[in-house]
Amino acid sequence: MNLKQLEVFVAVAETGSFSKGAEAAFITQSTVSQHIGALEGEFGIKLLDRTGRGALPTEGGKVLLRHARQLLNGAREIGEAMARFRGLDDATLSIGGSNIPGNYLIPAALPKLLKRFPGLKLTLLQGDSRDILTRIVRQEVEVGIVGSRFGEEGCTFIPICRDDIRLVVGQRHPWHGRKVVRLQELQEVEIILRESGSGTGDTVLEALLKAGLSLQDLTVRAWLGSNEAVKHAVAASVGVSFLSLISVQKEVERGEIIPIAVEGLEISREFYLASRTGRELSPAASAFAGVMLEVGKGTAEPPGVPVTPL
Repeated sequence: MNLKQLEVFVAVAETGSFSKGAEAAFITQSTVSQHIGALEGEFGIKLLDRTGRGALPTEGGKVLLRHARQLLNGAREIGEAMARFRGLDDATLSIGGSNIPGNYLIPAALPKLLKRFPGLKLTLLQGDSRDILTRIVRQEVEVGIVGSRFGEEGCTFIPICRDDIRLVVGQRHPWHGRKVVRLQELQEVEIILRESGSGTGDTVLEALLKAGLSLQDLTVRAWLGSNEAVKHAVAASVGVSFLSLISVQKEVERGEIIPIAVEGLEISREFYLASRTGRELSPAASAFAGVMLEVGKGTAEPPGVPVTPL
């Protein structure tokens, strides 16, 4: 038995066809038959039934299929792992980003990262901060950029940059043209908030509560699930909201959204690079961390940035 035979068997079992399995494995159909015959001879059982619906795994074939998939996945992981340690010539990296980092910070870092490491391939998964931390713990992504820590067990954080969050209004809102409003005036307007789990949303509600305004004091017009949705609603003067200045830079420059100060209220938060506690970063993840620190702080950090608890 060898990996090629298992690869061919899985291809036939998953496609339900010897001919399609041959195409998937890039070999001839007669060679496919030889590989399947060799496996059946080695185990002493029939693995595939040829039926009118195609080639179907027997009960014994189902057992082999389950274990063969595990072995082939393991073989692919070995190849990916060794590629990462050969110097990023053909490395892949799965990263996560909460809303603002995923839409703004990480894309801003990509040109520098890919110019420095042209062989690096990235997969970016997005979600709210809690979702990204869960993916890190489950090892679905190696590192992530998030706007909240949540005290997540199994994760370690280093700060990337600080983000200012400001009250914003649209061109047709009655507050357009004002430079500052009083905190109590927030009770007199309709407000748009982000969904639970959003780093921006949680930061805003915590800051308002600390300043003396609870959620019950506000008239919430809508809870929206993305920063883009909130921006569009504010630009249409559906209500006011609090948004990351990083995310509204272009809209502010075009005059579509106007930031307004709130007396006695300043809201900011850190964006963090999160990774699994006690796990050494791959060279690809270390390269990504170094570039994110450069973009976030404007200072050069060497590859292999140590990730330590705050």
